[in-house]
Amino acid sequence: MEPLIPKHGGYRDLLSFQLSRLIFDITIRFCDKFIGRRSRTHDQMVQAARSGVQNIAEGSQGSGTSKKFELKLTSVARASLEELVLDYEDFLRQNQLSIWEYGDARRKELARIRPNSADEFALWVKKLSEQNRGTISEIAANGVLTLLSVACTLLDKQLAAQAKAFQQNGGFTERLYRTRKSQQMGDGHGQ
Repeated sequence: MEPLIPKHGGYRDLLSFQLSRLIFDITIRFCDKFIGRRSRTHDQMVQAARSGVQNIAEGSQGSGTSKKFELKLTSVARASLEELVLDYEDFLRQNQLSIWEYGDARRKELARIRPNSADEFALWVKKLSEQNRGTISEIAANGVLTLLSVACTLLDKQLAAQAKAFQQNGGFTERLYRTRKSQQMGDGHGQ
């Protein structure tokens, strides 16, 4: 018999959550260094990054009783990260800095080293800067765009899997019905 409230949460194990949290940590540092603290853009970027992390967690935690809620909040997380992509692209464009192409060797290098912390990311930025492979702000912004590309891809896959599971299994209301019907059949009331 299926449990009425299935296992849920577990968001800390999701790669999308881990990467979004790293992006949030890096974004705070980036904004503190390159965007005025009193600027609306500073607040917007930090909040968009935070929203990505928080909505993944909240959707995962609420998934036990509402798959619709999980889908909605995962979608909000994805939209927040897309907003952040635009902010980083705007920063680069407005400062006449290049946006790296998809096949850029620096993007591939970042993907290969897979930083686990803002400190590891900062060391990568510093290394590239010392090698004259771009300014610190250009490397950092493009690095975050690289991480955002991966995070958004992960969230797109997560949303597709959540939608498929909802189509196949329904949500909490359908589970309530099946559980009640099963209970009635077991008690002999379903005859």
